[in-house]
Parts: sequence; structure tokens; C-alpha cells
Amino acid sequence: MQKRLATLIPILMLVVSVCVVGVPAGAVERITPGSVDTMEEKPVILDARPKKAWAKGHIPGSFSFNWEEYTKTDDQKIPYRTFPPKEMAVALGALGIQATSPIVITGDADDSWGGEGWIAWFLEWIGHQGPVYLLDGGMPGWIDKNLPLKEQPEGLQDAPLMTLYTPTPDPAVFITAEDLLNNPDTYTLVDTRSFPEWLTGHIPGAVHISWKKMVDKNSRTPISPGAMNALLAKKKIPLDKPVVYYCTGGVRSGWAWMAHTMAGLPTAFNLEGGYEEWNAMEK
Repeated sequence: MQKRLATLIPILMLVVSVCVVGVPAGAVERITPGSVDTMEEKPVILDARPKKAWAKGHIPGSFSFNWEEYTKTDDQKIPYRTFPPKEMAVALGALGIQATSPIVITGDADDSWGGEGWIAWFLEWIGHQGPVYLLDGGMPGWIDKNLPLKEQPEGLQDAPLMTLYTPTPDPAVFITAEDLLNNPDTYTLVDTRSFPEWLTGHIPGAVHISWKKMVDKNSRTPISPGAMNALLAKKKIPLDKPVVYYCTGGVRSGWAWMAHTMAGLPTAFNLEGGYEEWNAMEK
């Protein structure tokens, strides 16, 4: 009897811990517009669209968080580099976001170049511990339902109570062009840019799949897990090794990464430096 109890106790503790912790950090769940107001803890809503689109009409209380304002050309003259974790932590803290805050991401994939996925990816990179949700239907769905909108000059946002965001970046979710060069057989590369961009040059060995094929046109969210699996199978993408998605600078490929992870597929990476980083390294 004692031996059985000794075996059962660790199992029960594991079950309890799973129930308490809930969704693992980094996971992205869909959430319907009607569920946002009923959440136990009020979430912070980040709008991935350009600030001009946000200013014309956004969810009351939401913040503009477009990738163009949080990327820069680095010291090596590589454009579209995401601010390092410490700088991103300051930006999040300025919006009243803590590492455990629930976050709802919204936008319009067409307007933001898939910026919703870029937000989801960098939240995982920075080590965000709170739940992260993607608004089903995005802003087009919110507007179609005649839900409340607020207009606001693009230079102004509601002033939140600033807080301290403590980043805990995970190097295991970050990959560089040098990693790809030094380990050519370790990863499967997927180029998510447009076909004309692909034709002008791409990383050797990469397979082309436009990120737009991973967008459900009706919901403005990633395609279903079944559709994502079928898309990768059609392109003969093996899943027995990590898939690395890339674009010009990590935004569109951020959407692809989000579609991949939301489909529950094995390990994937977003090449944050994108093809620009690869080109700079090759020169």
C-alpha cells in the first residue's frame, strides 16, 4: 500500500500543478470578442495595425503596438531588428504590462503584414508568463459585429499606470542566420515572402510558402490545425526536425510561426533577422 501511495503522490502533484498553471507560457489561444469583457482579470489589448489605422477606430482601451515602432536598423546596418528584450520590457512597462499580465492581440493581418504573429513571437522570446490570446476575427470581425470603437489622434494613447516589466528571455526560442549556416542539416527552412521576392533570392535549401496561405480570410486568424498540417504536407515539409520560418525581417514569418505553434506542431523558429540578416552575413 505504501509503495502504491509513493507512486501515486508524484502523479497527483503533477495533475494539480497542471491545473493550477493552466496554459503554458508562450501558448497562444483564440478568444472571441464576447469573451474579452468577461475575463476574470482585465487583459491588455495590443493592436498590431499601423497607428493611423488604430487612430481611425480601435477597441476602447487598446494600445497601438505596430512592429514598425519597435524595430530598428542595427549597428551592422541590418533593418527591421526587433528591439532587444530590455528595451521591449521598457515599452511594455510603459503600457502598464507586467510579465504575468493577460494580453489579447488583435489587428488585421493585411494591414499589419502579420504583425499579430510578430507580437506573439516576441512575447515568447521575452519570456512573458501571462496568458496570450488572439482575438478571433481581428478588427474586421469586431467592426462587423458593430462592437464599440474609439477614435483617437494617432499621437495620443490613454495613459496607463506605468509598471516594471521584468524580462526573462529564453535563448532557446531565438535563432540566428549564423545558426542556420553552421547547422545546415538541422532545420527545414520555409521562406514566407511573396513569390517575386523568393525569385530574387532566398536562403539555399528553403521551401517557399507565402505567409498569406496561413491566414484564414474569414476570421483573420491563422488557418486551422488541419489546414496547416495539410499545407506543410503538400509542400513536403518534414516535422521530424525544427522548422525555421523567415521573411525579410521576421514579421510575416512571425505570423507563420504563430500559425505553426497554434496548430500544435513540433518545434518551430522565427528567424527574427530574416533574409536581411542572411544577406549581411553572406557579404
